[in-house]
Amino acid sequence: MGDIHIPKPPWLRKKILLSQQQPMEVLLAKNRVHTICEEAMCPNRSECFSQNVATFMILGTICTRGCTFCAVSRGVPLSVNPHEPINIANTVKHLGLSHVVITSSTRDDLDDGGAEHFCNTVDAIKTMDGSITVELLIPDMQENLLALEKIAHSGAEIIGHNLETVPSLYHVRNGSHYERSLRVLGKLSTFNPDIKTKSGIMLGFGEHDDEVLRLMENLLDVNCQYLSIGQYLSPSSKYEPVVEYVEPKRFEYLRSRGMEMGFKYIKSSPYTRSSYMAHEYLEAE
Repeated sequence: MGDIHIPKPPWLRKKILLSQQQPMEVLLAKNRVHTICEEAMCPNRSECFSQNVATFMILGTICTRGCTFCAVSRGVPLSVNPHEPINIANTVKHLGLSHVVITSSTRDDLDDGGAEHFCNTVDAIKTMDGSITVELLIPDMQENLLALEKIAHSGAEIIGHNLETVPSLYHVRNGSHYERSLRVLGKLSTFNPDIKTKSGIMLGFGEHDDEVLRLMENLLDVNCQYLSIGQYLSPSSKYEPVVEYVEPKRFEYLRSRGMEMGFKYIKSSPYTRSSYMAHEYLEAE
């Protein structure tokens, strides 16, 4: 794809410390569970792993789409591991987590997009300890209404689906559609008004503030209460190039505007990711 090299500014020089990651990586390998932290090369993984926090990734590590910004492998996925839900529940118990985030690769090869496996994972965690709050970050499941209704009643307290960027830049989201993603969020709230819905976007693709503000309005129109805003960082020269490294003050400006518009909680900073400090969203209410 090629890359336009822009030197990282001082606020984007977080170090990856392998020594802080190793104990968590050993545990994950032992329990045969995956994390999006590793698969997507998250820059926060040293920080989170050192605090015994991770975002679990179910349904394998191979995605059926292949967005041009994402480091997750794309290709033909393996079969679903039926033991994965209990493996994750055991890992959650070992880590002593009180809030758990579960995401997945996009599995367009599955009739329900993986909805049943998401529900089985929530059930395994809740059966082990009903006081644990669970957050799901799901793909669009091709707007399969039966699958979305099942997810909405899974027992998770928060269900997220990321828009990722503004409509004019959706060429970076292979196989996804902005309006469909909005409908997915709206359907989740309709199916279960008791859940909180959440979305996330990245800055740095070349979007304008007026586009971001319109996106925020679109999210509020479908009753999405939570939003994460972070800086896009290209995994390598094979992926979408960074157009701009956004200054921290712009992240704060968008957070303030969004809260004024009616969001219940927004986390917005260069290193914010969908599940970074995810427990803060529920605690803020």
